[in-house]
Amino acid sequence: MTNPSKAKGTRYEGEIRDFLNDRGFTVRRVVQMGTKDQGDLHGYPLHIIEAKNEKSLRLPEYVRQAEREAINAGEPFGVAFVKRPRASTGDGYAVRSIATDARLMARMRDMEAALQAVAPAAWALIDKQHREAA
Repeated sequence: MTNPSKAKGTRYEGEIRDFLNDRGFTVRRVVQMGTKDQGDLHGYPLHIIEAKNEKSLRLPEYVRQAEREAINAGEPFGVAFVKRPRASTGDGYAVRSIATDARLMARMRDMEAALQAVAPAAWALIDKQHREAA
């Protein structure tokens, strides 16, 4: 007999993986080994993803878990992807601490400035593509 909660979580991990891979990422589910959990999904640049599909939301716990597992996996950022009831995968929530988000945005700002300085045409093309995707 299988655990229904575990099956629900595993199914949600697969939905996230498929959603992100359909958008050009190479995300994979990971099997936990040893005592230091390294998150549910890897391959999302610079992140580990902790997937949560629970009836009651416990956001502080999810953020702490994602950040701890990012450290265990050697990634700079952790994010919890939380299932939104009766909504599609893309309408779920990405949850992180404000401190983590500020570190991520500082990195993006600095990388954008560096790219713009050395390859302005490439930067402009990428900027245009992402603005049109919104």
